[in-house]
Amino acid sequence: MVNSSLQQVTIGLVNPKTPVNVGGIMRAAGCYGVDNVCYTGKRYELAAKSGDAQYDVDTKDAAKRIPLTGVESLLDSVPDGATIVCVDLVVGATPLPLFSHPDNAFYIFGPEDGTIPQQLIDAADDVVYVPTVGCMNLAASVNVLLYDRLAKMSQIKADDELIKQSRDNNNRTKVKHWLKSL
Repeated sequence: MVNSSLQQVTIGLVNPKTPVNVGGIMRAAGCYGVDNVCYTGKRYELAAKSGDAQYDVDTKDAAKRIPLTGVESLLDSVPDGATIVCVDLVVGATPLPLFSHPDNAFYIFGPEDGTIPQQLIDAADDVVYVPTVGCMNLAASVNVLLYDRLAKMSQIKADDELIKQSRDNNNRTKVKHWLKSL
């Protein structure tokens, strides 16, 4: 999936805690065509100084192509024309299956061990949550949100060429009925 010029997707992270989650988010960003990822706080930077652990899960090196930027304020970092969508378990939020994604979105996610501050919730155009029993890991939440966005798009590039481009080098598996048609 590649974003058209009319679609911009930015992920904002509120004071993320672990390099592994940020690495997982960067991998998801690469898989789903995110344009930028920004974060607030110092916890991620401090944890990342201990080594390259944040890239262990980003085996496609999305962090080398997609900007990951520390910012003072997520509200000051909203791209022009973007709709602010907070994603968290917040009373009164819309369940993700019922949500229609904006073309130009700035998705804000809370930290692994907290929630999105009220001032960000109040500034949001929409607040959504993933209906689960219990809370998900931060990177898992980003993956689910981005997959939901892709699944609801009216035009999706989905064919065997996409599969061949996307899969790991060690994967050459084919569906049995597909082999018969060769």
